[in-house]
Amino acid sequence: MAARSKPLPSSESAPGKVLKRVPSSKVVDVHCHYLSPEVGAKYAHLQPVKHDATAVYSTELSRQVNMKQIQERGAKFNQVEVRLKDMDKMGVDIQVVSPAPIQYFYFTEPELGARISRDINESMAMVIAQRPDRFVGMGTIPLQDVDLAIKELEYAVNVLGLRGVEICTNVNGKDLTDPSLKLEKLFAKAEAMGIVLFLHPMGFSQGERFVEHYFNNVMGNPLETSLALGHLIFDGVLARYPKLKILASHGGGYIASYWARMDHAWKAREDARTVIQKKPSSYLEKIYFDTITHDSKILGNLVDRYGAQRILLGTDYPFDMGEDDPVKLIEGVGHLSTEDRNLIKGGNAMKLFKIKA
Repeated sequence: MAARSKPLPSSESAPGKVLKRVPSSKVVDVHCHYLSPEVGAKYAHLQPVKHDATAVYSTELSRQVNMKQIQERGAKFNQVEVRLKDMDKMGVDIQVVSPAPIQYFYFTEPELGARISRDINESMAMVIAQRPDRFVGMGTIPLQDVDLAIKELEYAVNVLGLRGVEICTNVNGKDLTDPSLKLEKLFAKAEAMGIVLFLHPMGFSQGERFVEHYFNNVMGNPLETSLALGHLIFDGVLARYPKLKILASHGGGYIASYWARMDHAWKAREDARTVIQKKPSSYLEKIYFDTITHDSKILGNLVDRYGAQRILLGTDYPFDMGEDDPVKLIEGVGHLSTEDRNLIKGGNAMKLFKIKA
């Protein structure tokens, strides 16, 4: 898409209007989801919704709204032609598609979790193969067993050609740095392979106070991402694996904006610097963030703090909490140069996910 120096006129961003593309400036959506109907049907008896914190800690009204959303948007989750039409309306050239979080399946026995991950990843690869010019895929791995997770990571990337994997912010309520999970080996492997770990929450795992108003998504998701990033920083993962590529969803949650408090704690308190030798924000600066902030001023602050080279366009398609006009959101950051806009719209994603122009 051609870069503009000022926000899009309302007529250009109107619903249903197909935005023109410029081949030399690809628009890439790095945060969008696919829900495999085959996997959903095959493993429906496992009742994954019982392990979805946003469903467990919610009101009956929220559950009804979510059910209606799935019914009304079902085709968007898994029908390629419907997805392509929506991409054209949004001005998106390429989607980097990841599984819907409801299909993490960390709660199962490890061997079953590995089989489900394989089914999801192979389903994803088949979707990507239908339009490899428009889709790039990320997979899922069974984090409840690190050895099986690494095995599936290698298969997803080396055999299926997926460009990374989506991981939750916790594993059955345990932080990613919990020693019992032994995920240190996974972080080392991901760094060595040079692939992306897409950090995506599924509600706050201790959500008793997040039940009303869909808070376990509205507030719980960014809080979960913040907590996960905090552990990766303070527990030294990002210090030990400085080349690890982590893409944080929803603009990085709250921690991306309120980073100064953790820097202050690190300087003021010895219990906040038991592991890392540098200020926490220096590790946060190595993270990639999507643009799902819902406000151009907030997005502008994110760009100013971390640099345009760390920000990638995302929509959360096809969920209702997503961004329907991602290009307009970026154009609304008025002080960006054309070069920076193009980096955020797609240039960074092309490089990070090794997408050929």
